[in-house]
Amino acid sequence: MKLLTRTEEFILLAVWKLQDDAYSIPIQEKLNEITDKDWSLGGIYMPLERLEKRGYLKSTLSESTPERGGRHKRIYSLTPAGKEALRYAYEVQQTIWSGVPQLMFGLG
Repeated sequence: MKLLTRTEEFILLAVWKLQDDAYSIPIQEKLNEITDKDWSLGGIYMPLERLEKRGYLKSTLSESTPERGGRHKRIYSLTPAGKEALRYAYEVQQTIWSGVPQLMFGLG
């Protein structure tokens, strides 16, 4: 399995946390909150498209809403492959960090 980039991992996690509210603005806000960094919408659109193309996300259009001038929202959700990619990224991270905290932080 191909390892996710850190940006892809963060976006998949944001989509998972947002569930039914996972569209561009809340995803951007969640990433800002998680990373304490300002993400541009342009900075998340390309990875969202790439993740959908790779089969890790699927998207649907919501009903149009008056507050959005009749426009639809593109709602993202994780696919089983997306969940598997996150699981794999987590396992790799746990393995690579195994034993390091004691070394780096003087805990051992």
